[in-house]
Amino acid sequence: MTVEQLGKELEMMGIPNELYSIMVGGLPNEKLCLAKEEKWQVYYSERGNKSGLKVFETETEACEFFLKKCKDMLRNNESKGT
Repeated sequence: MTVEQLGKELEMMGIPNELYSIMVGGLPNEKLCLAKEEKWQVYYSERGNKSGLKVFETETEACEFFLKKCKDMLRNNESKGT
């Protein structure tokens, strides 16, 4: 999976883009992020920190993990009734 494919998948799932940041970098407030620095990184950005940082060698691994995290977040929100 590529970043472009990931973006299309997230859009099809109806996940609001306010909840995530793909390939922007930095530390946007309260978002799940996918960024390429030296390696691919997935983390939750909150209060200027990278929380739950996971590092991947390949774009595919990072994108698949990111998609799983988004699906989990969506499932959790649905179970809470939000």
